[in-house]
Amino acid sequence: MAENEVKLTKLAKCAGCGAKVGAGTLARLLEGIQVRQDPSLLVGFDRSDDASVYKISEDLALVQTVDFFPPIADDPYLFGQIAAANALSDVYAMGGEPKLCLNIMAVPKDMPPGAVHQLLRGGYD
Repeated sequence: MAENEVKLTKLAKCAGCGAKVGAGTLARLLEGIQVRQDPSLLVGFDRSDDASVYKISEDLALVQTVDFFPPIADDPYLFGQIAAANALSDVYAMGGEPKLCLNIMAVPKDMPPGAVHQLLRGGYD
């Protein structure tokens, strides 16, 4: 399979938000899990929000989010850009300022290295 032959959207049965567990289902799945109490945890998983927020000091808090979803575009570079913008939007939605990021991705063994490179480059750019 050549890099330009990759059809990312054909690698998953669902795409974008359609691949996520709905808020009601997620609430039922989390039901009964004891939430640790920590006065520094300003926003945790017990609130349906875009990210968690942990107070580091009086004037500093860490906004943390992870996004993982199937491709919604076939072009690897474009999908990398979309994925990064989606993750960054969660930080901005919480009033944060992005300082660093972490890529989490799953790709088939036979995906051309050039396509993986383009995914990562799109996210970085």
